[in-house]
Amino acid sequence: MNPSNIKRRLWAFRGIVILVFLVFAFQLWRLQIVEGERYQMLADRNRFRLVPIEAARGVIYDRHGRILVQNIPSFSVTIIPAYLPEDEGGEMAILSRLSALLGIPATTATASADPFSPRRGLKEIVDEARDTAPYRPLTLKTNVDRDTVFIIEEEHLNLPGVLVELDSVRQYPSGELTSHIVGYMGPIPAEQAEAYTSQGYDHNDKVGLTGVERTFEEELRGSKGYRYSEVDVAGREVRAVGDPQPPLPGHNLILTMDLDLQQFTEDALRRGMEQVGSESGVAIVMNPQTGEILSFVSLPSYDNNLFASGISQGDWTRLQEDPRKPLVNHAISGQYPPGSVFKIVPAAAALEEGVINRRTTLTCQGALWLPNKYFPDDPELAQQFVCWINKYGRGHGPLNVVQAIAHSCDIFFYQVGGGYKEFQGLGLERLNEYAHAFGLGQPTGIALPGEAAGLVPTQRWKRLNYAESWTTGDTYNVAIGQGFILTTPLQLLNATAAVANGGTLYRPQLVYQVTDADGQVIRPFTPEVLGQVSVSEENLAIVREGMRAAVEWGTAPRAKLAEVTVAGKTGTAEYPGPRNEKGHLPTHAWFTAFAPVDDPEIALVVFVAGGGEGSATAVPVAAEILRYYFGLPAPQPAPTPTPGSAE
Repeated sequence: MNPSNIKRRLWAFRGIVILVFLVFAFQLWRLQIVEGERYQMLADRNRFRLVPIEAARGVIYDRHGRILVQNIPSFSVTIIPAYLPEDEGGEMAILSRLSALLGIPATTATASADPFSPRRGLKEIVDEARDTAPYRPLTLKTNVDRDTVFIIEEEHLNLPGVLVELDSVRQYPSGELTSHIVGYMGPIPAEQAEAYTSQGYDHNDKVGLTGVERTFEEELRGSKGYRYSEVDVAGREVRAVGDPQPPLPGHNLILTMDLDLQQFTEDALRRGMEQVGSESGVAIVMNPQTGEILSFVSLPSYDNNLFASGISQGDWTRLQEDPRKPLVNHAISGQYPPGSVFKIVPAAAALEEGVINRRTTLTCQGALWLPNKYFPDDPELAQQFVCWINKYGRGHGPLNVVQAIAHSCDIFFYQVGGGYKEFQGLGLERLNEYAHAFGLGQPTGIALPGEAAGLVPTQRWKRLNYAESWTTGDTYNVAIGQGFILTTPLQLLNATAAVANGGTLYRPQLVYQVTDADGQVIRPFTPEVLGQVSVSEENLAIVREGMRAAVEWGTAPRAKLAEVTVAGKTGTAEYPGPRNEKGHLPTHAWFTAFAPVDDPEIALVVFVAGGGEGSATAVPVAAEILRYYFGLPAPQPAPTPTPGSAE
């Protein structure tokens, strides 16, 4: 070979070597100097993890400090998307294994229809998290059993990015007894996800969905803390880095309710329902001077512990398809005709408007015939309206307002509400005005979700819903709590409390105090006044006298206590359904009361759906509750109402 060619090749080789070294040097300079910070950040992301520290959710107590809701330890399984294998086959192998262990579908195509299970598969959940926060632990399942946790820990080398963490879940020791009050927690509803995340929630957080768990979510939740930890290639924590930011625990709630009274109220109501074969009922006890709810029972109920760890599809279907509707809080969501309990409203209104006074006497002959509006002189076109006592073949005779309340005379209140012949009654507008003043036709504002407004019907409402004009007969029906008017049990109790306390309408409240983790009171109880009923104390006293007479010698003798004065009002409300052999519609049983009459400590309402007469079904339940509250001995066998005394 020519020596000059050899020399050229040597120089070319040297040039290539120098060029390669220059490229390496440039690449090292670029990696270490130009992009060093970026790669250092990526390395730190792989090596360090920001771990959220969950805040302890607030505990809930009854007014005597007994625990109604607490937190118990639990295991949860999380995954960090960035630590999963890059190849799809390796990733799916891990997700498939997790699917088998946790009972979560691997892909959306195999997702369950269970509303409390993930609607999407693990693959889709992980892909979404990878795009938004690949290094943040993503909770896959909470309340994982110990055996599953042990398997995951044993297989952790084959499950990179999969972690087991100690968590907490809610436990409801009182279960069905208080579930309609305290509620339960669950995953953030999809339609509300944006609203919650804007408030600092993670997509995987659980929130209160019903009861005070929901309405006091902000107070109960607390604030998360954070800590940095160094992890190995499998995502396992090696050591903590730096000082953690500790979480702030949520505030505690002390409710106004008494757990013992709650239990007794439920037992008494359940016994009353069983005696008449009723499947639904409500009993509420309130302090009429403050609006504090002392017991609050809606039957049937449900066990909110089913939701604490994620309700199964079978349990959810069972609760949803139960015709008794155990998930519905009938005390605030059930809307029913109030029957004669409503008569305290037209009585107070007529006295205040001067339609009657305490000496005004109207006669009940058992029935009246309302003349036809267009043919008033044709008796065959007149419409008959009867009093409940008409079934005994007689009327109440002449009555004043106290006697009419005591005997619950329908004929008296037909005339007071809609007038008759020369007697001018209240009329619909004034009747409605006072119904609203007593809190009917609008939510009470109690701190529970799902409260219904009830219905105080108007002429316009009937035209829109029935394409018919309002008639005097419609006013008659409303005046005795029948026809189109609907109320919730809590609304009627609030109206009763206003009569008892002299006309103040309070907001019913369930929370007595909000305290911090150290027991310091953050928010004390303060009565909230919704309004003042525009009825004089003199006229309210007449209504109270009528209600006391109802217990002393009227329709509610079973509520009479020798030791404590009681005032009450019975109600028997017809509702659409199959008629009995005598052609009568089925009826709901109502009773509302307060005691002692001169300085009321409690007011209560009892409602038994389909329970028959209020005097026979609801009154004995209320009497049991009153005796328990005042610490009185069990009564002798209750007297049976004589024919013509029950309503």
